[in-house]
Amino acid sequence: MTELHVLRVFVAPDGSHGNPLGVFLQGADIPQERRQDVARQLNFSETVFVDDMADGVARIRIYTPGLELAFAGHPTVGTSWLLRETNRPAHRLITPAGNVANWQAGELAWIRARADWVHAMSMRQYEDPADVEALTGPPPPETSFYAWAWIDEPNGVLRSRYFAGAVGIVEDEATGAAAVVMGEQLGRPLTIRQGVGSELHVRPGPDGTVEVGGRVRLDEVRLI
Repeated sequence: MTELHVLRVFVAPDGSHGNPLGVFLQGADIPQERRQDVARQLNFSETVFVDDMADGVARIRIYTPGLELAFAGHPTVGTSWLLRETNRPAHRLITPAGNVANWQAGELAWIRARADWVHAMSMRQYEDPADVEALTGPPPPETSFYAWAWIDEPNGVLRSRYFAGAVGIVEDEATGAAAVVMGEQLGRPLTIRQGVGSELHVRPGPDGTVEVGGRVRLDEVRLI
């Protein structure tokens, strides 16, 4: 038996919504060959296995219900927050894609990443947030589709949804990886309102990176 922490990442200012995330802080307890099955059974958008921690550095692996990802946003934001909350802060998360710096500033947990770490997705801007709201799925033949529209362009507020059948997710509630791509493409601070009611914060980082932040809540700890 090992502990699973269940978080919500990118919650709204009132603590509601957010994208569920499973984190195994003792990831080595679960053999590599079982991890995809575990992630599929849990059926969160992503599940994280923390494999190793030493000198403020944590090595992690990230799985969706369908496959392993080299990098993802809400898992790195959530895992970095949880490590701090459990008195095991890691200033760097090592993912297969690269090293993710992270920190806490006020109520927001932040990561710094690069857009070229993100898995393939199509992006389409719509004229009106109502057009994004009206979507019932991705347009054929898309299987990794991010739709967005400005709510308030002068202030950098936008509405988005992400349909991610390619990685085993019908619709993702909040997508940090897509926020990294949006931050690179738009090159300005953003507030992204995604899914039912999640909120992501984005800003340009140094040397072509993008910083993504959000609020995190712990919902429960289970024995698996």
